[in-house]
Amino acid sequence: MSKMTREMLNARRIQAKMAADAHTRTVLICAGTGCIAGGSLKIYDYLKTECEKRGISVLVNLMDDETQCAGHAINMKKSGCHGFCEMGPLLQIEPEGYLYTHVKIEDCDEIIEKTIIGGEVIERLLYTLDGVSYAKHNDIPFYRQQHRVVLENCGTTDAEDMDEYLAKDGYAAFEKALFEMTDEQICREIMDSGLRGRGGGGFPAGRKWDSVRKQPKGKKYVVCNGDEGDPGAFMDRSIMEGNPHSVIEGMLIAACAAGSDEGYIYVRAEYPLAVTRLKIAIAKAEEAGLLGDNILGTDFSFHLHVNRGAGAFVCGEGSALTASIEGKRGMPRVKPPRTVEHGLWAQPTVLNNVETFSAVPLIVRKGAAWFRSIGTENSPGTKAFALTGNVVNTGLIEVPMGTTLREVIFDIGGGIKDGKKFKAVQIGGPSGGCLTEEHLDLPMDFDSLKKLGAMIGSGGLVVMDEDTCMVEVARFFMHFTQNESCGKCVPCREGTRRMLEILERIVANEGTLEDLDLLEELSATITETALCGLGQSACKPVQSTLKYFRNEYLAHVVDKHCPHCNGRKKELQIDPTLCKGCGKCKRQCPMEAIEGQIRMPHTIDTTKCIKCGACWGSCPFGAIREE
Repeated sequence: MSKMTREMLNARRIQAKMAADAHTRTVLICAGTGCIAGGSLKIYDYLKTECEKRGISVLVNLMDDETQCAGHAINMKKSGCHGFCEMGPLLQIEPEGYLYTHVKIEDCDEIIEKTIIGGEVIERLLYTLDGVSYAKHNDIPFYRQQHRVVLENCGTTDAEDMDEYLAKDGYAAFEKALFEMTDEQICREIMDSGLRGRGGGGFPAGRKWDSVRKQPKGKKYVVCNGDEGDPGAFMDRSIMEGNPHSVIEGMLIAACAAGSDEGYIYVRAEYPLAVTRLKIAIAKAEEAGLLGDNILGTDFSFHLHVNRGAGAFVCGEGSALTASIEGKRGMPRVKPPRTVEHGLWAQPTVLNNVETFSAVPLIVRKGAAWFRSIGTENSPGTKAFALTGNVVNTGLIEVPMGTTLREVIFDIGGGIKDGKKFKAVQIGGPSGGCLTEEHLDLPMDFDSLKKLGAMIGSGGLVVMDEDTCMVEVARFFMHFTQNESCGKCVPCREGTRRMLEILERIVANEGTLEDLDLLEELSATITETALCGLGQSACKPVQSTLKYFRNEYLAHVVDKHCPHCNGRKKELQIDPTLCKGCGKCKRQCPMEAIEGQIRMPHTIDTTKCIKCGACWGSCPFGAIREE
């Protein structure tokens, strides 16, 4: 029997809110993966040590015993990702709302003296655009144009402190679902909200839950897909790192609805920080009696596990994911039966991704009508996107469904780097397609993009400028897909290999016009006959570039010369004698093609590089060159 009761949970929530209100000064150091790579944890340690040397009490937990001394202390937090990755390491100071960018250890003493003690702003550390400096976080165009719902807590709370989540009404939705709603009412609320899965296809989440609920009584599972294999995508990672309790609460509500007592969060092994913070959050929820047996004194029990995947892209597909959890090779199976009937260990399973589960507590707490007031009629709510490539402001954003590409790229993203012309944006990763200038004012929602032959996918947006070779882009994504094919079905295993060989010939200026016809024929065949959704969408990058940039294919095939890439004779390389290991190029690369440790020379994986030039423009030492 859980020691925590509903009354005790409410009392702890009230206490947490009072403690949060008592703090007069809060320093938030971004501790997302990107800023950590830039040295943010060293900044945190230095600030904490130096403040204490100056006699300033530093509170690192919301319920710290020194809370009563908050007037003579500061609350210092390691927050989740703020989203503005281009400008990291980031440091935010409340209640003023100051946001400092590109913070270094050398800046810390001045920050303590002028801002933490004196309350003054340091102009040189502010974000500046077109000669205008923005002191406050919410005034920066990158943030001002967004509507942060799922990401709201990611940059404002300490992800490892459960009381911070409680102070923001954490677990209130689960409490409501457990005590005030039936399983049918929970499913109805999610269906009425119009929430669609944020992992790719956009299937209505409520219908999926209700299907599992209606299955015969017995063992059922709730599974969260945190695999997120799209190149350049990091939305789910940031939520798991910055707000893990929202994922847990969403899964608890799903378990109440479906009648499940056990769940799994499947996370890529390449996300060690996300795994660590999820495990910490689960341990604290168990300690508080919010996970385990007889939760809050009821007969409802739910046990949650973290399962690390080996990094196979195909494990983003539901049946391959569940097979991987079972210890088998991650390969999709023929459907039907669907996962809702025959999922993990052949039992009915609710399977949604991280962002979907994170939206659930807000829907249950605020109501379906609130969620429907955001976005479009058929695609309500918001969507998180990872904005990367040749755009001024890269990072993690969240906007209402139906927001246009123009608003995202030019208003939030600040436009194309170096005054170049916009050419295309790859949306949905290897399973998506390229959109062009004619699509900039079309709404981004599930149905509108589907009509164009594209898809939202998990939410990756790779922006390309006028110098990008679109044939090379298609070749890169086909290389990725072919390399990640599980090999179970012939169309995907052999078809993508043949397509990659053709694209290799074309990019090397050795292709023929017949090759273009063969590409289209193979694309149609694979799309119609591949076993799983990943194989069926594998050809979208090729199909969309052939449709919108056929002239570039003809340049390679007929003219034997591409003005954008000159074949593939020139590769981008990093000069190890000039590279200082600052990591800026690595953070900018939309393809995750750059590897290396901080303060050590980095390298470029030329098989992943699409020569977009994002690294070239970001290197302050001129270490990137063509060979």
